[in-house]
Amino acid sequence: MSQCVHYIGMNSTTIASPSGQAVPHEEFPVLKHGLYANHAAISPWPRVASRAVAAFAEENCRNGSAAYKHWLQRESQLRQRLAGLLNAGSADDIALLKNTTEGICTVANGVDWRSGDNVVIPRDEFPSNRLPWLALQSRGVEVREVDIRSVDEPEQALLAHMDGRTRLLSVSSVQWVDGLRLHLETLGQACREKGILFFVDAIQHLGALQIDVEACGIDFLAADGHKWLLAPEGIAVFYCRPGVREQLRLYQHGWHMVDEPYQFDRQQWQPSTTAMRFEAGSPNTLGQVAFHASVGLLQQVGMANVEALVTDNSRALSAGIEAISGLELVRPFDPGRVSGIVSFKPLKRDLSRFYQALTDRQLSCTIRGGAIRLSPHFYQTGEPVAQMLNILEDLSFDISD
Repeated sequence: MSQCVHYIGMNSTTIASPSGQAVPHEEFPVLKHGLYANHAAISPWPRVASRAVAAFAEENCRNGSAAYKHWLQRESQLRQRLAGLLNAGSADDIALLKNTTEGICTVANGVDWRSGDNVVIPRDEFPSNRLPWLALQSRGVEVREVDIRSVDEPEQALLAHMDGRTRLLSVSSVQWVDGLRLHLETLGQACREKGILFFVDAIQHLGALQIDVEACGIDFLAADGHKWLLAPEGIAVFYCRPGVREQLRLYQHGWHMVDEPYQFDRQQWQPSTTAMRFEAGSPNTLGQVAFHASVGLLQQVGMANVEALVTDNSRALSAGIEAISGLELVRPFDPGRVSGIVSFKPLKRDLSRFYQALTDRQLSCTIRGGAIRLSPHFYQTGEPVAQMLNILEDLSFDISD
């Protein structure tokens, strides 16, 4: 286990960080209701988010929008927190959108494409990072889908498919099926040298692993709140580097995306000079409440701390699965590419029946890409992961087809 975190297990009352800050296990009631290993799909909320939403709902019932100025202050603080999570230069680089797909579409519909341009993406990406690019084929844009799983150096495979007509590279920094983690610095440096735009779908990364958009040379990044960021569906972060912001044509227009949006009677308007230019309509204020609380919790623990715990989970699960006869990792463990996702297949067992048996044992996970995907979060290091492995070992012997 990483030395930077002290974690005793299910019977411990806190998760402690080296700075002395502690998060009580009561923040995660899901710990008392089985084993949850499905954060790569939808995360349970922590108590801090639930309490914040309940308080906001009660405030709204009693006073309506009387505290709207406070709502705006919280929104501003959320942008600052997200900028800190990304190491963005400014909160002005942060837009709050509905989901990752909207962020991808903002770029796909915003670039001034020319017939003959091409986009490079990994093969077998999640549909959100495929369909918006494939839709550009009707405009004469070629989409190059690259096999990154059967090669030793996926970054080099992607770079080898770039040429003088490549306008954009779009990748999921952590692959959704097997957790393969790409080296963003390598990709970002090459894109910057070649004048190619670099988009990162960070939905399986942000909230579990550290990221630095400036060091990685990222132009655009999007991530939903409802996975590793411990927030609800319906709200997402979108980062846009200042130097490329005005290169994107705006395809949505509304009152909220202009400078001084609350001056409703103005006849003349200009798009905001900040990333708010991508927020056309009324904000998801309720989602912001929960997102603000959850991101605050992650920052209280510290993202270096969170990453250490998440990757400890993956190391322990990978080693345990490798040691269980009848189970096989989808991707051999690679310490340089570890993420929060571990996927495996039961050998000589029916996949659906094995999955159902896990569900019956109250181990929440999912099937993706013909394999069972496990994705516990930082607060489950130690005994919960050991319990998961015990269930897997028991079932590898107990189930017969």
